[in-house]
Amino acid sequence: MLTALLATVAPSQVRAQESADISPLAHGSGETASPAALTVNETISFDLASLTPEKKPETELPDSVGPSIVVDTDSPAAIDPDRYRSLGNRMAAAKWETLGLFAYITATQAYWTDDTTSFHFKDEGWFGKNTNNLGIDKLTHAFNAYLFAEFLGARIARKTGDRAAAALPAALLSTALQFYGELWDGHKSDSGFSYQDIAFNTAGAAFSVLRHTVPGLEEKLDFRLMMVPNSNVYSFKGKRHYEQQHFLLSLELAGFRKLEATPLRLVELQVGYRGKDFTLADRAAGIPPKRDIFFGVALNIKQLFFKNSRSRVGRMIGSGLNYFQLPYTGIYDYY
Repeated sequence: MLTALLATVAPSQVRAQESADISPLAHGSGETASPAALTVNETISFDLASLTPEKKPETELPDSVGPSIVVDTDSPAAIDPDRYRSLGNRMAAAKWETLGLFAYITATQAYWTDDTTSFHFKDEGWFGKNTNNLGIDKLTHAFNAYLFAEFLGARIARKTGDRAAAALPAALLSTALQFYGELWDGHKSDSGFSYQDIAFNTAGAAFSVLRHTVPGLEEKLDFRLMMVPNSNVYSFKGKRHYEQQHFLLSLELAGFRKLEATPLRLVELQVGYRGKDFTLADRAAGIPPKRDIFFGVALNIKQLFFKNSRSRVGRMIGSGLNYFQLPYTGIYDYY
């Protein structure tokens, strides 16, 4: 449910091309009053995966229009570096998005919560066969925190112009939101406040920081969820829902400069984890739960179809493929 919602709101990248007229998309319609055209090369980035604005060159009006007038699109009037110098100010840059996610967590937790009890802690374990969900629920916590951090980081960077500096405040906001969600679990009769969940929430947000602060890592390594259809195609909750979830790390060969112009750019190397046969019916029937680490080679669908997409929908799909792996697009071996 959470991952589907965030996929629909994943920003896309929009670029205003250099032309003789001011782009209606960026500035509204109409013609310039000057006898000569004003040329502005602007980049407005909405891509969830990479939202760091490009350097915008200075431009001048032609000499025939009197004194030279310099238009610096990177001036403090556009982005004030002092305004977002502190960590608190960078966090505040995504206050409305954070409130929106807070409302989303509240609504979904209230909807899915059935029996409640007084606040309590619960040791849920990690990835053992005796755990309720073989650790899939822990990876779900990590992935949700990672998605929150990626989304909030993109929104902060849109205002501050620095994606790397946006990574930490976004991760802190994500961790706080996930902590709030865990407080709801502490009142559920079938679960409880789990320090294992807190650990994986933190790990997911921290991976987002790592991905955007280590140079080149964002283009090479993704943390993804692959939902594999079952007999009902899709299960919305419960253990059968967890069985559908395959979490993986994907190494994109297209992210390496020496390979980006070769056929190997269409190849991804992946490693992941899944669990199966751990429903109550399976356990009652004496079927042993299975935990698998898998390795595989997958086709880079983003590179193949959406790398240079000119449509907004195409760019959104390309961005979403950084976070969601399409089933049946790779060959895997399970251990």
